[in-house]
Amino acid sequence: MSVSTHGLRVRRGPQAVRAAVELFSSMRFAIALLTVICIASIIGTVLKQHEPFGNYVNQFGPFWAQVFRAALLDAVYSAWWFLLILLFLVISTSLCVARNTPRILADFKVYKEDIRAQSLKAFGQRAEAVLGETPGTAANRIGQLLAGGGWKVKLQRRDLPGKEGGWMVAARAGGAHKLGYIAAHSAIVLVCIGGLLDGDLIVRAQTWFNGKSVFTGGGMISDVAPQHRLSPNNPTFRGNILVPEGGQASTAILNQSNGVLLQELPFSIELKKFIVDYYSTGMPKLFASEVVLHDRVTGEQKPARIEVNHPASWKGIEIYQSSFDDGGSTVKLKSVPMAAAAKPFEVEGTIGSSSELSNGQEKLTLEYTALRLINVENFGGPQGGSGADVRKVDLGHELQSRLGAANKVNKPKVLRNIGPSIGYKLRDAAGQAREYQNYMVPVDTGDGTAVFLLGVRDKPEEAFRYLRVPADDNGAMDGFVNMRAALGDADMRVKAVDRYVARASDPKRPELAEQLRTSATRALALFAGAERVKPDSTRSGGWQAIAEFMEANVPEAERERAGTVLVRILNDVLFETLNLSREKAGLAALPPDEKSQTFLTQAVLAISDAAFYPAPMALMLTDFKQVQASVFQVARAPGKNVVYLGCLLLIVGIFAMLYVRERRLWVWLTPAGEADGQANDTSATMAFSVNRKTMDSDREFEHLKDKLLATHKDPAS
Repeated sequence: MSVSTHGLRVRRGPQAVRAAVELFSSMRFAIALLTVICIASIIGTVLKQHEPFGNYVNQFGPFWAQVFRAALLDAVYSAWWFLLILLFLVISTSLCVARNTPRILADFKVYKEDIRAQSLKAFGQRAEAVLGETPGTAANRIGQLLAGGGWKVKLQRRDLPGKEGGWMVAARAGGAHKLGYIAAHSAIVLVCIGGLLDGDLIVRAQTWFNGKSVFTGGGMISDVAPQHRLSPNNPTFRGNILVPEGGQASTAILNQSNGVLLQELPFSIELKKFIVDYYSTGMPKLFASEVVLHDRVTGEQKPARIEVNHPASWKGIEIYQSSFDDGGSTVKLKSVPMAAAAKPFEVEGTIGSSSELSNGQEKLTLEYTALRLINVENFGGPQGGSGADVRKVDLGHELQSRLGAANKVNKPKVLRNIGPSIGYKLRDAAGQAREYQNYMVPVDTGDGTAVFLLGVRDKPEEAFRYLRVPADDNGAMDGFVNMRAALGDADMRVKAVDRYVARASDPKRPELAEQLRTSATRALALFAGAERVKPDSTRSGGWQAIAEFMEANVPEAERERAGTVLVRILNDVLFETLNLSREKAGLAALPPDEKSQTFLTQAVLAISDAAFYPAPMALMLTDFKQVQASVFQVARAPGKNVVYLGCLLLIVGIFAMLYVRERRLWVWLTPAGEADGQANDTSATMAFSVNRKTMDSDREFEHLKDKLLATHKDPAS
């Protein structure tokens, strides 16, 4: 476009192009792009990528989760703006290389031999001497010495008025320094191009121009429509594929910001055997997969072993051992009632599936999430690991304690495998879910008490809180269940109080026996949850109800003494309740010794804390059949070799720019004159220039001066 102003025509089109080229090829623009890429990379490292949206909501709240999703910060490296920045960086750096490379290459042929002799006196590093030889001879000698030392040399003869001509020796070395600039900038271009090739750009292009679309639903892989599947000839991709032991798979999943795409492979992966070994800490030390690769066209088979950092490669696709998972293990669970209305039942399921449960009008969905055979926990830390330390019945302390309280004692770390566990979720009709983790076998916490650990948490980022249920003589939870049932039976409570009064009262003082009966009956009813302190009380049994009763009925100054008496009475009545429950189950009564008291202590605490358990039942693992699965990362990465070449050029370029010094040397040689017998002598002026002055360059100058001007002649001789 052009405009005319007073006859002057100004062409704006070429100017705009030149301005754009100047902008894109400027160092400031490239540094700005690199800064944005660095910030984005930090965000992509700190913020977990490709997590479910609910995880971001739970961790950061709905507002920030929406911000992250809108800005694609949950998928930084595949975000359109990140790819666009990479593209602009490629353009900017390419323009820098294109503009400067011709000048750099031309500079290799320039020795600057036309420099004025007078200008040499302005150099900081210069030397003068009188040589006992003619200028031509000195020029040839100096040129040969420099050429033998790796310098590029050019000699120039200049005519001088009225005397023999002078000689300029121009030399240069360290030209690789400027080649380092070209190599480093070209490396940035190659790395970015490789990143674009191996990134989501080509995959996204197929959704833009090839009729493919992201799949956002659920269900079986085999049921997904063709428009969500990419061809086996797709030139670049990176995805994950899960293969269970004894099974085959040939479709990888490519995570996208708003769903997934399915990538068909030209072969299927059959997992023959999965191998895993653990450190003493419970962390995997080695996991490997014995696989057979089956060509889907020819039927050709290729056995391979895939380990971490030791991938298999076939048909241009790399197969990496990424992780391992459950491949569909089957489990049998038995419910332990935690509420009076709950009834025991058994259920079977497969990890990854779900079952529907109902308890009257309340309906729950049981989701089987994880089966873990190895669980290494710390039993020496401040909380005894897994919250598995046992609290003692303290006459005053237990009135204020609740689920999860523990003595904070610093102990050395003690790691121990505590056996299999089952993880599951219970989801209500509103879609809200809690996560549970229950251990199959009782755990010895170090003080002789074996307890079952029943874990629960409300959010994935929280730690599990554990209810500790004591194991009985047979290593089961029946003792706890029977005692809890006895507490809920009014007749059993009456019998327990009668036994306690008959044992603890004085026959000679019947009025005190009646008072003792009243106190024991009230305390036991409160603890069992059969009686509320107030009609609107939120406490439902346990030590919490006893504490509320004390706060409501006993003056503060007398609570400690009254609490001590009440807890002692309740402890004795609960012991009678425990023995009644054992007699009803056909078992012998426990003797009043320390072992029995230890079991009673933990059973009472578990019954008290069960009031806070957020489900009507706990599901315990009774049997299982484990099926392992390998998670492989499959990648076709044509840009990998481009990136490798770019990394090599980057190393060479940085090394050249940092460690190679560009040096230039000039020696101006003229006849010294005929006075004082100097007819055949030469006056020499040497100047030295280096792009980065260091102590090494000073030493090199002194060495060159001594070497090149070694035949100098003292003017006074």
